[in-house]
Amino acid sequence: MPFQVRPLRELLVRPILPEPISRLSELANNLLWSWDHNLRALFRRLDPALYKACQRNPVLLLGQLPQATLERFAADPRYLALYRQCLERYDGYMQAAQSAPSDKLIAYFSMEYGLAECLPIYSGGLGVLSGDHLKAASDAVVPLVGVGLMYQQGYFQQSLNPDGWQQERYTPNDFYTLPIQPVMSDGKELRVSVRMPGGMAQIKVWCMNVGRIKLYLLDTNIEENRNPEWRDITDRLYPGDRPTRIRQEIVLGVGGVRALAAMGYTPTVFHMNEGHSAFLSLERIRSLVTDHGLNFEEAFNASRTNNVFTTHTPVAAGIDLFDPGLMHQYLEPYSRDVSVPFDRLLELGRSNPSDHGEHFSMAVLAFKTSAYRNAVSHLHRSVSHAMWQGLWPQLPTWEVPITSITNGVHLPTWINGDLASLYDAYLQPDWRERYPDPKTWALMDEIPDTELWEVRRQRKRALIGFVRARAKACALARNAAASELRRAAEVLDPDAFTIGFARRFATYKRATLIFRDVERLKRLLTNPARPVQMVIAGKAHPLDEPGKMLIREIVQFSRDPEVSRRVVFVEDYGVEVARELVQGVDLWLNNPARGEEACGTSGMKAGMNGVLNMSILDGWFDEAYEVSGGWAIGERAPYSPDQDEVHARAIYSLLENEIVPLYYHRREDGVPAEWVQRVRQSVRALCPLFNCQRMIDEYMNQLYTPAHDAYAEMRKDSFARARELTRWNQGVDQVWDRVRFVDAGAAASEPVYSGRGVKVSAVLDLAGLVPQDVRVEAVFGRISANGDLADTEVVTLSPGENTGTQYAFSGEYAPRQTGRLGYALRVCPNHYHDPLTRPCGTLIKWAAGA
Repeated sequence: MPFQVRPLRELLVRPILPEPISRLSELANNLLWSWDHNLRALFRRLDPALYKACQRNPVLLLGQLPQATLERFAADPRYLALYRQCLERYDGYMQAAQSAPSDKLIAYFSMEYGLAECLPIYSGGLGVLSGDHLKAASDAVVPLVGVGLMYQQGYFQQSLNPDGWQQERYTPNDFYTLPIQPVMSDGKELRVSVRMPGGMAQIKVWCMNVGRIKLYLLDTNIEENRNPEWRDITDRLYPGDRPTRIRQEIVLGVGGVRALAAMGYTPTVFHMNEGHSAFLSLERIRSLVTDHGLNFEEAFNASRTNNVFTTHTPVAAGIDLFDPGLMHQYLEPYSRDVSVPFDRLLELGRSNPSDHGEHFSMAVLAFKTSAYRNAVSHLHRSVSHAMWQGLWPQLPTWEVPITSITNGVHLPTWINGDLASLYDAYLQPDWRERYPDPKTWALMDEIPDTELWEVRRQRKRALIGFVRARAKACALARNAAASELRRAAEVLDPDAFTIGFARRFATYKRATLIFRDVERLKRLLTNPARPVQMVIAGKAHPLDEPGKMLIREIVQFSRDPEVSRRVVFVEDYGVEVARELVQGVDLWLNNPARGEEACGTSGMKAGMNGVLNMSILDGWFDEAYEVSGGWAIGERAPYSPDQDEVHARAIYSLLENEIVPLYYHRREDGVPAEWVQRVRQSVRALCPLFNCQRMIDEYMNQLYTPAHDAYAEMRKDSFARARELTRWNQGVDQVWDRVRFVDAGAAASEPVYSGRGVKVSAVLDLAGLVPQDVRVEAVFGRISANGDLADTEVVTLSPGENTGTQYAFSGEYAPRQTGRLGYALRVCPNHYHDPLTRPCGTLIKWAAGA
């Protein structure tokens, strides 16, 4: 290795801002500019070309501007007027947090955050959702702090070789040119530590201001960590090897909890966004054991009360699993800290605790240690019920305690400026604050067709300019031939119907479905009267060879001379590319295997920008199709491989017979009136339904507030409730084998009529328990063709007389449907108030025959 000079001392040099614009640095270091159009304009005006070259990073921009430029703008009355206006908006926004104190504090943990293009600490949809979650929480003045990892290189940058094969390159982030600051404590940078095999790894904590929200990012690439493996923990996002992955997740979960404690935070709710951060539950247990004198089971019962877990994964392959040997290497000392056998620790991450060969699942750990669990769309909730039913083996699938909150997108971040200006002219003046209200969008009908259509045309022209510039730059970077450079400068037609497809290139997303019949697709693309073109983007994970092959197939097709100006693959998909595509194409294509897309949010972003959707009825679109103004591919049926051909034909048919003709059917003024009406319908329906404000309100009402309140009760009198609950659980466990149904009641002897009460009774031997210890329920429902109960309702039976340990229970149910109905009886411990918080592995007994 050649000799390299290392610095003896380090200096951090900042720009000298003239007094009239001295707060520009403060504005640059708060990501409010990432969703406030005025703030972005303030920085862009200083030097538009440099601003773009800096990836719209105002911190880097200010560091590279000549002092003379700063002095010139500090003396420009026009710029100072904009500066003062921005300061007024900024100060008013930030002061709202001070006027809304709260005893709640939600700690939100995520492996990745997609906040801005200059911060490559995300890989795709999960990260962008996390970033939008923070922004929406900021807008709603939700008391929340975020926790994540500060990656030295982050996720890879994508390029293509001459053959169209994906190449990955990693570029180190220069943290000191990003809108982040190290957290200080007693005049020094804060450090926390986590145990690793061989010692304690040190963690530096960075802070990023996201509007009113603080995001803390953990960094192990510091000199105190002499072990290279420790320094590399926060090197790259989603490494392929298991040891680095478990180290990352220990730093995120354990280190994140310790960092918050070191900064004086006492969260009342912990939210795990996916299972990567689930080790936080173990750290919380350890803290309750060491700091409050609880034993392991007491701490487990106390801590799960206010843990929230959001699952995003509808397929088992997406779950992080660690073998028992690796777990022992990293977490065996933890079991000694909390005085439990290591096998008890492993049980928390196993679906079958008695299977000692089962790998440790981070998702199972999150489910078992959380009282509140949610999927991210209605359909994903059903998929999750089936996927995780084994954690509640005595419950029917439909009753698995996983609720759903459908994802949303942060509208101010994703709406294009041209459309926002149009809304300024025709919607109410406060539409930016009231966009979650459906009434706000009723005025869409007042926007003239011609103006709405012209905005759509402007965005397409902007997209094509962006794609051409990017294609040319990428071609130059790989020393492409002159013919490819010419094609890059001429690709796409501003007047042609444009389809967009951009997402992670996982095989279940079926990126090449539309290429299944090449000749039929070519006829669509090359129709001289009604031409069609496609803009495609996306990354495959570095280890996903099938995904890379899909990219290569598309790139090779795009080089066919017949279609070379009609199909383009845009390299290095990220926030910037996504923004241009969802704002500029005409139709957004989404065709995953149904049930394997948990939610998906790119189509929401497109729809809010007036781009119509054509999608499989999966994820969010299963809820939105009827009101979206778009088109459905296929039916609401479970996916099977034979659907690939059916769905491909449906795509071609819809394009040939309905979508493309509708787009090209113009009035005399050149406006496609019916198409524009669908654009209106898309905006009017999707903006209030699928925005992050709606989502964050549902999290607050359905999960955060109940979790906060439950923990407030649990921690009273030095966690007396946790100690009492643990003793009670142990008592129930000791006698549960002897609890039984003595009499399940007689069948109805008289006719049963709709709306009239049906009496149900049962006698149980409670083996020494009292009626308040149990919940006896009748599950009523229609008897399906296979003899199971369907469309069920649960009725709780009330206790009556007793003889010794035997108690009578009874209740009444008025059926609302006719036909063949039935019911089953069951009993379970009464150790939860809300069925959605039912612990994993809940003890349940059904009356014989159930």
